[in-house]
Amino acid sequence: MLILAIDTALEACAAAVLDTDAGELLAQEQLLMKRGHAEALMPMIARVMQSANLAFTSLDRVAVTVGPGSFTGLRVGISAARGLALAAKRPAVGLTTLSAYAATVVGQSGTAPVISAIDARHDHVYFQIVAGDGSLLVQPGIAPINDAIAASQFGAPHLVGNAANILADRWPKDAPPPVAVDAQPAPDIGWVAWLGAAVDPETNPARPFYLKAPDAKPAATPPLAQAASS
Repeated sequence: MLILAIDTALEACAAAVLDTDAGELLAQEQLLMKRGHAEALMPMIARVMQSANLAFTSLDRVAVTVGPGSFTGLRVGISAARGLALAAKRPAVGLTTLSAYAATVVGQSGTAPVISAIDARHDHVYFQIVAGDGSLLVQPGIAPINDAIAASQFGAPHLVGNAANILADRWPKDAPPPVAVDAQPAPDIGWVAWLGAAVDPETNPARPFYLKAPDAKPAATPPLAQAASS
């Protein structure tokens, strides 16, 4: 199976091509960035596909991170994945950013639970907890940092995600300390590809996975309507 993987959910723009039969990434590229995903993504995908020496019609599916993350970044990645999949007549699948983070470290610390954490700002985090074997312990959610820490009652955890250091710095002194802290600005694009190969397209569509509403909200009455009524 040939998978094109895309990630623009957080502070990176990344793309990769995975050949599951060969068990290797044929090409990959990642650029760390806070803005500019829209301008960077399509040229990056073109370079990755050229490096893999593949036509888009050779792909079996397109995988993309669907959140939580930046609303703007998510729209860029998901729109690109859907458009490419539609043009190639292949399915597009979505993977949560939290699961992609967890996949990188599951099993590294034995049976230790894995807490994936993403900075949601305003002293909150998006988080999810899985067991050392990857089975889900706590559903994805958003909570104040201290509440997210309190939700971990499964032993000393392995922390991963761009908020891993935030949780580690606030970890209670009287609790067993984390066994490891992996503060990564974005998920490993290779694992996004492997997860994309494993999921069912019917149950993992490429659509946004939001855990909170946007910070910016439209005015109750649009400005033009206000001007027209005055």
